[in-house]
Amino acid sequence: MANSTASPEVLAALHNKATQLRIESVRATSEAGSGHPSSCCSAADIVAALFFSVLRYDPKNPKAPNSDRFVLSKGHAAPLLYAAWAEAGLFPKSDLLKLRTLTSDLEGHPTPRLPFVDMATGSLGQGLPVGIGLALNAKSVDKTSYRTYVLMGDGESVEGSVWEAAEVARHHRLDNLCAIVDINRLGQSDPTMLQHDMEAYRSRWTGFGWHAIVVDGHSLSAILAAFDEAARTTGKPTVLLAKTFKGRGISVMENHPEWHGKPLKKGEETDKAIAELTAQLKPSQLEIQIQQPYAAPSKQASIGSLPASPYKLGDSVATREAFGATLATLGDVNPLVVGLDADVKNSTYTDKFGKKFPDRFFENFIAEQNMLGAAAGLAACGKIPFVATFAAFFTRAYDFIRMAAISGSNIKLVGTHVGVSIGEDGPSQMGLEDIAMMAAQPGVVVLYPSDATSTYRLVEAAAAHKGMVYLRAGRPKAPVIYGPEERFPIGGSKVIRQSASDVLTIVAAGVTLFEALKAYDQLKAAGISVRVIDLYSIVPIDRTTLLESAKATQGRILTVEDHYAHGGLGDAVLSALGPEGLKVHKLAVRIIPHSGKPDELVDHFGIGARSIVEATKNITK
Repeated sequence: MANSTASPEVLAALHNKATQLRIESVRATSEAGSGHPSSCCSAADIVAALFFSVLRYDPKNPKAPNSDRFVLSKGHAAPLLYAAWAEAGLFPKSDLLKLRTLTSDLEGHPTPRLPFVDMATGSLGQGLPVGIGLALNAKSVDKTSYRTYVLMGDGESVEGSVWEAAEVARHHRLDNLCAIVDINRLGQSDPTMLQHDMEAYRSRWTGFGWHAIVVDGHSLSAILAAFDEAARTTGKPTVLLAKTFKGRGISVMENHPEWHGKPLKKGEETDKAIAELTAQLKPSQLEIQIQQPYAAPSKQASIGSLPASPYKLGDSVATREAFGATLATLGDVNPLVVGLDADVKNSTYTDKFGKKFPDRFFENFIAEQNMLGAAAGLAACGKIPFVATFAAFFTRAYDFIRMAAISGSNIKLVGTHVGVSIGEDGPSQMGLEDIAMMAAQPGVVVLYPSDATSTYRLVEAAAAHKGMVYLRAGRPKAPVIYGPEERFPIGGSKVIRQSASDVLTIVAAGVTLFEALKAYDQLKAAGISVRVIDLYSIVPIDRTTLLESAKATQGRILTVEDHYAHGGLGDAVLSALGPEGLKVHKLAVRIIPHSGKPDELVDHFGIGARSIVEATKNITK
């Protein structure tokens, strides 16, 4: 491996930057009394080379257009990232001593509360998928020049999501993406599986179609040469496999396994380590000039509104089909909208969008984790990603959803094939816990349209909303019950049957709304008057309408949902009304279901019209 042509003066200046990053990481973690200084020290030379020689960015404006992107996937090395930005001049170095305190956004692991962080990291294996989204945005959507760099640890390389990302990056020929693996040999509790077997690492990454460069991670000359080689490589992504040592530069800590996640004690122990590092500084007067971002084309996205709903009363349309058609229409009026799929686009109907906008649609194949991570990267670039798959398959990517929620990411998730109403495919394909898992994450809006018109308007509302949205779409065809003039604001509901003599309020959404309407007709024929609410917005919930209806129906509320009993629509209503002392009766799927015809399953598992009628008679007798 050739060394770089950087002058001795430049190399000395970069060596001093790396040493200073180590010193600041030690100071910050010692002051905090917690953190991972050994993991910072192993990667300090890599980060110094990137921030002070390779990356193009504005030190005073991390979000400057067309800046190179850096993702710290090994988020526990956060003090190193913070030290780099302080060294670059974004904020005073004294702020580093507030690490991990309540009054500082320099948290234990990075979050986008900081302007130089695109996505929260710390749950390992997520940085590379996010980097794919950043790289896809540059290569396919904006067609701009910036490059994306992702620094990973060797321990997290065992995560399956890393290899999902490796496959997808190769498929999309992301030669503007460069991963760096800090191979420092030591994990948290044991040495890593491959330790310093660099050829094993090389063969794995090469086998996945990447340009793999093995490099001495403490030789700045070799690191710079490798980054230069990566920038010249076309047609495939590059990975730098950097052989490093944990705790580099501190003799008591270097390459010793017991120092993971352990700061030096304040006082003599810290002072001795800083003195040892300070002695490693070289004479240098060179002031390093950071490269400014590439020139970015000035373009303003022109965003329009959706035309009138194309659906007519009485049409029979599945909400998943309405979603796909609406997304394609939305793409016409909003150039920020992008789509992501995991090999189910002909079931979620996102293929309609993909055919119209191939440069804004990204196939991830069966790699749901990577799909979510890439969506987060695209969202960090100002795009509005719609991520669609079977609702049940979001469970595989739930950690990515959790981290996206922590990041306040502007991702729109659409889960199809929900509940027992999907029919013969059986329980493995039935999304029956999706409302609970999405509603558990703070700041996530949960929507559940019942017909094509409400789907049309709620997809539009999801795109306009700033923040994460989950939209639940069903498989069976359903009649259109709303006229094109109807509006569906987030946080609202629709009272679609009511009278002054109502004795019970039935709250439903999706397929069970139509079961509630059947039950309404049967109960009316029996002389029992009930109110029916379409709770299309589960989070936030229309507490006002629910409370008014409960008071008007003698405090009687019955919820019915094609979802497990825990954490679904019924629990959302109970949370809204429980503080008022109101009791909520819930019909839901209470056991693991079975294959069968959709109608017979809805009836068999107690969420059909027959069960609603029986429950109503029992509650009101």
